[in-house]
Amino acid sequence: MVMSPEVDRIPVLRDRAAAARHLARICFKTGPPTLTGVELEWTVHDAVDPARPVDAARLRAALGPYAPTTLDPTSPALRLLQGGAMTVEPGGQLEISTPPRARVTALIDATQSDVAQATRLLDAAGLALGRSGIDPYRPPRPVIDTPRYRAMRQVFDRRGPDGRTMMYSTAGLQICLDVGQPEHLLARWQLVHAAGPPLLATFANAGRDTGWASARMGAWWRIDPARTAPVWTPARADRDPVAAWTAYVLAAPLLCVRGDGPDWTAPPDVTFADWIDGALHRPPRVDDLEYHVSTLFPPVRPRGYLEIRYLDAQPGRGWVLPLAVFSALLSGPDTIDAAMAVTAPAADGWHRAARYGLRDATLARAATGLLDLARSALPRLELPPALHREIDHGLRRRCAAAERSQP
Repeated sequence: MVMSPEVDRIPVLRDRAAAARHLARICFKTGPPTLTGVELEWTVHDAVDPARPVDAARLRAALGPYAPTTLDPTSPALRLLQGGAMTVEPGGQLEISTPPRARVTALIDATQSDVAQATRLLDAAGLALGRSGIDPYRPPRPVIDTPRYRAMRQVFDRRGPDGRTMMYSTAGLQICLDVGQPEHLLARWQLVHAAGPPLLATFANAGRDTGWASARMGAWWRIDPARTAPVWTPARADRDPVAAWTAYVLAAPLLCVRGDGPDWTAPPDVTFADWIDGALHRPPRVDDLEYHVSTLFPPVRPRGYLEIRYLDAQPGRGWVLPLAVFSALLSGPDTIDAAMAVTAPAADGWHRAARYGLRDATLARAATGLLDLARSALPRLELPPALHREIDHGLRRRCAAAERSQP
């Protein structure tokens, strides 16, 4: 591999301590929790026949100058009117990431505007956004092929077909929250994990009968626990988040090793720690570490902020509800403490949440408690009256559904 002068200037990681220091700097940026972000992902379908495959050329034509460069290398990749960036996942799923905002209302308005603009582009091309966390119509099929995606597929294929399902057929909702002040980091880190099983169950959205409430998360669990298992568990609840994440990152096998050519295949079972210790032909650089982090997919991933990754895509404006729930629950130390108490019996129920959803009584009770807490804290978000009523009504319906599911 020929290195450019720019690459030659990127610092090399000589030992694990240097890697740990870099991870602490880039993954946990503490400070006042002021910003909230959201990333919305959908499968994309023919508007008349949703089972019809949609290829890269049709997506490229529909998105025009907004198409990402992975879809069209010559595209200017324009941002949407409110600053959202569109990306396309390997199965043709569309994702919109709107810049974070200090107020939830502003984030909802900006994101909804960008979603509406993207929807108009698709409408004009006879395309429509999906409404569930997994494609209910089509088998997994690649639409975009890059060295990264080929390497991913090769690694995941070693464990079975679920990697292809995840890559080509699933769509999620990601909520991004500030890490918070150093003294509050552990509590916020614990809650976004502990609340995961009941909220995964609450917003599970398979779209069809798969035997799993969240077929999307079912596929994730079966891929590779070294890169998809939660970093925090109740059994090690008080472990320092930075130390836990550092250990997770260094112990994870490489998914790919970037190069100038088309083959980024990584040697089997080589971890990033092994790379630091000399397992490959060259030592890793800090950009290699950052890229490695991008190939890890735990339910919560620290990226300078806390990226919540365990929610299924929601139909229509349904994404607003989980956004409001997290914003309300993390609005103060009192709500965090109360929510942790509610989630304690269900905090390790990840598999049950994906499989059974709210049919699991323990998860349903925890979900009801969390939604009630979120409703009581909604006034802190200072929402306009109409938006407050919309969210409150939606949460009350979700509470009723959770209560009905309990024996």
